[in-house]
Amino acid sequence: MAKYSENNLLSGEVITHETTYHWVHFFTKEALFSLFILPLIRQYTDEYVITNKRVIIKKGWLRIRTVEMGLNKIETVNVKQSLIGRIIGYGSITIVGSGGTKETSHFIKKPIEFRKAFMENDLNNGC
Repeated sequence: MAKYSENNLLSGEVITHETTYHWVHFFTKEALFSLFILPLIRQYTDEYVITNKRVIIKKGWLRIRTVEMGLNKIETVNVKQSLIGRIIGYGSITIVGSGGTKETSHFIKKPIEFRKAFMENDLNNGC
């Protein structure tokens, strides 16, 4: 799944957690107006990866945008879930880095597990 991330790992770096979009993102206005093409492309091209050294978020297919932050440069990973999101397992994550960098992503599958994986890596690396 994480082709970009796998190809750009640093020496001694391993992927410890990865996630993608929840199926609910196929039921948005954007999905309807794009005939479900945009969510399908995003499902297979966007990456949300935690390694033992950093968090990598890659979005896009033709135009790629990446956010790569070292674990020691991330202040917090915020999770926002509605009641329905809690029941069926999706939500939004916001990664806040030192210096005010913020990256928010919506309709992420199992966002609590993503935050937990970040926190476990953060503790294991002594950050």
